[in-house]
Amino acid sequence: MTTELMTDAPVTASSALTVDIRAVDPVRDAKNIHVWLSHPRAHYWQMTELGESEVRDYLGGIQDSADENGWVGSVDGVDCFYVETYVPSTLIPHDVVPSGPGDIGMHLLVAPPDGDGTRGLTNRIMAEVIDFCLRPFENGGRGGHRVIVEPDVRNSAILEKNRAAGFKPVGEATIMMGEERKRALVSICARGDFEASQLVTLIDRGENGRNTAGSNDTAGSRNSRTAVGEALSDDEGLALVAATPATYAHLNDDTFAVTQRHLVAKALSEFAHERLIAPTQPTGPDAGPDVWELRIDDAGAGEADAVTYTFAARVLALEHWVIDEASITRRRGGAELGLDAQELVVELQEALGIPENLMSTYLEELASTLASSAFKLAEAWKGNRPDSTDLLNSDFQTTEAAMTEGHPGFIANNGRIGFSLSDYRKWAPENGCTTRIEWVAASREHSHLSVGAGLDESAHVDWALSAAERELFDSRIRSAGRKPEDFHLLPVHPWQADHRLAITFAADIARGDLLPLGAGLDEHQPQQSLRTFFNHSRADAPYVKVALAVQNMGFLRGLSPKYMRDTPTINDWIAGLVGSDSTFGEAGFRVLRERTALGYTGDVYHRTQETNPHRKMLAALWRENPLTVVAPGQKVITMAALLHRDHRGVAYVSELIRASNLTAEDWVRSYLRAYLQPLVHALLAHDLVFMPHGENLILILEDHVVTGAFMKDIGEEVAVLGQRDLPDDVERIRALVPGEEKALSVFTDMFDGVLRHLGGILDSDSVLGAQKFWSLVAEVLDRYETEHPELARGLADDVDLRAERFAHSCLNRLQLRNTVQMVDIGNQAESLLYAGTMRNPVAR
Repeated sequence: MTTELMTDAPVTASSALTVDIRAVDPVRDAKNIHVWLSHPRAHYWQMTELGESEVRDYLGGIQDSADENGWVGSVDGVDCFYVETYVPSTLIPHDVVPSGPGDIGMHLLVAPPDGDGTRGLTNRIMAEVIDFCLRPFENGGRGGHRVIVEPDVRNSAILEKNRAAGFKPVGEATIMMGEERKRALVSICARGDFEASQLVTLIDRGENGRNTAGSNDTAGSRNSRTAVGEALSDDEGLALVAATPATYAHLNDDTFAVTQRHLVAKALSEFAHERLIAPTQPTGPDAGPDVWELRIDDAGAGEADAVTYTFAARVLALEHWVIDEASITRRRGGAELGLDAQELVVELQEALGIPENLMSTYLEELASTLASSAFKLAEAWKGNRPDSTDLLNSDFQTTEAAMTEGHPGFIANNGRIGFSLSDYRKWAPENGCTTRIEWVAASREHSHLSVGAGLDESAHVDWALSAAERELFDSRIRSAGRKPEDFHLLPVHPWQADHRLAITFAADIARGDLLPLGAGLDEHQPQQSLRTFFNHSRADAPYVKVALAVQNMGFLRGLSPKYMRDTPTINDWIAGLVGSDSTFGEAGFRVLRERTALGYTGDVYHRTQETNPHRKMLAALWRENPLTVVAPGQKVITMAALLHRDHRGVAYVSELIRASNLTAEDWVRSYLRAYLQPLVHALLAHDLVFMPHGENLILILEDHVVTGAFMKDIGEEVAVLGQRDLPDDVERIRALVPGEEKALSVFTDMFDGVLRHLGGILDSDSVLGAQKFWSLVAEVLDRYETEHPELARGLADDVDLRAERFAHSCLNRLQLRNTVQMVDIGNQAESLLYAGTMRNPVAR
């Protein structure tokens, strides 16, 4: 919901009118307020489509809230406006307005005019409402010291009303209103501001400064939160308001009962898959073919202290455990215990092999994963997130923000250590909020811009920034007494700018090698990769990927200036190879080039003997946008969406197949031709491997069917595994490994990392049985061998994708061994951990 006035009368009105304000009564007032909200002029409230019963429910929620109050106002006995007062910190970001106990947020809706109406009525109502908010409790008001509002920046009428009432703008902010977002102009009106305003003369204060209108007891009642805040010192009150119970509303027994059960099921499934635990099938009268048990003995403790997990599960190909979440029970002795993912890890610490000095870090990543899941679930229950059916007709970025699971294999996959709760709400991809990226001018002497083929620096700047941004930043550089031509313009994640720029790089700023420029003008949405942003302001703008010193899923998410130097050249070489091979074109397979990159190396951290994470804190790259090249009628999604289940448990891929009017077999065939076939060809024809997990593939859909794919994240996650000739500036992507290890790029990254999960979903939903699914995978490999016999048996004769078994490379084992850096990026092959071999589901 957004909150604005509907009328725009001039500043003239008589104080002879009688104005009263009383507490809202949902039953009594729903009819009138529904009429007001459904009027076209109320569109900024974003509630025009609600029915009367829905408005009644909404008002009931306001009435029951500890942080909001609803009020109905009348003029000469006729109800004609609605007011909401609220705790500002529940809606307005703290970094925009640090609010205290004397602050009141206010929304006002004035009924649509009936005929010509009374001239100046809106001004009188506005004045009465501000006075009501600021008037002391003993005089029938709300006792506020400041009123804070956040109207849409486009609503010029309310902005003018606010100015007339004495409001002073603080700054713009992106604010979530349910599942919608708006760009708001946050403004503040203190008592002195209102007293000096144009509207103050419209108030009829009566005796002793008390407004005779609104003198009823209900209007003057105090809600419990404000009463407590008033009784505290300023510091205590500020803490109370900044951390209201509503802030933590998602952290409750209801959400955690669901999220804990889901994460425990995933942990049991993936730990069993990686052979870290070995569930057994019990014997006895209660045993069945799908009943499993995991007994965890506490060393040195008695029988009664053992913890036992019992659950129903089916074990599919690739040792994929499909666990019935509802069936899981946890017992110690005869007592049943609640499910707790962190407790499970503590119970399994010895089996998991987590070093004691890193245990707390892993537990914190689990806590963050649980909190994130709880927040997403709570929002879904409130109707603020699209379900899988909605996503059939959603656009690219709506679908992007709807993803909830993160990596399908990792247990602690939403760690984001370093993000506060407010950071999470602003910058977590699943919240779909937009932000303005911060920028810094980096001296040319200590920075390096790399551009791809066909580009120069001028073309890069035109691509990366809007004309208005270039003009803004040039003026700021000149205002600092410097010359724009002496700098490169480097984007910085807002979190990075706040937490790192003025601290970690304080000396660089002081000596003038870095010049902070503030926020840009374009609105960007964070993608699932956390540090990559999609530009909403310019249709032809590229993605921008920046460094982020946040610990997430086994890595600090930095970006190396050293790697950035060669990234555009590597991308051009890969794009040339893919574009010149008709087999890729026939499969609809393309790459999204990272065409320009920039890194800063003037800091002291680049002078140390050993590499360190601080060298990866100021760099960026710009990647092509798929929406600029897709054809009409085509839609794009990340492949991760195929593994998404909504809060109801409905799988998006199952909905796609139902909507496509194809059989499940034909739908999967089309998908495998677009995903598996070209990546197998890359390996067998070119010794070329990518990192083809769900977030790195952008699929092209036509009529809900996958018909093509874009590969992205090229510069950091591509390798040539053979001796083929490479240009000197591409040589760093070479990694010589034996044939069995080459095959793991298919077995581990595609079979185990993606197709195992997709096949499990389709089997569980009874859309396509797992055995049939893997037969379709084999069919693709057979067809490729038939069409390219010289490749399948020639250049790659040491790579057998139909081998009986392959090495079981394990992801969670990597994170459990080292929660801070899972692998050495420069030598990933030697960092891998194996758990024996697995049977190949497509073996001959």
